[in-house]
Amino acid sequence: MSSPDPGFPRAAVPPAEQDASSLGDLVGELATDLSRLMRQELELAKAEIREEATKAGKAAGMLGAAGFAGYMTAVLLSFALAFGLAHLVGLGWATLIVAVLWGIAGAALFSAGRSRLKSVSPKPERTIDTLKEDVEWARHPTK
Repeated sequence: MSSPDPGFPRAAVPPAEQDASSLGDLVGELATDLSRLMRQELELAKAEIREEATKAGKAAGMLGAAGFAGYMTAVLLSFALAFGLAHLVGLGWATLIVAVLWGIAGAALFSAGRSRLKSVSPKPERTIDTLKEDVEWARHPTK
């Protein structure tokens, strides 16, 4: 092979010093780009969460209004029942009968709710178990 012609400039081959600084520049740019990308992704996530929270808030408001409408329905039906019974036993006794029916319903719901509440565990048992497994693996990763 022939040696390169001394008449041509050697600009195509950068010195080693420039390689190192350009590699550093590339790494710096990569870090900056990665940081910018993460910030943008975080902003997108925040925007999506805000949008979903707004939807959830509106849905919760509608559910609350539905609950109030159901409450009003129960009150008005209770009045209708009391006035209907009033034709048979008098208004005082009719309202007492309706109140006792509501008391029985309330007691049954309270009892059912209380028994279900007793079965609720405040500790996240499965998470605790998996964390224990993770700690054990971290201590002995080859097992």
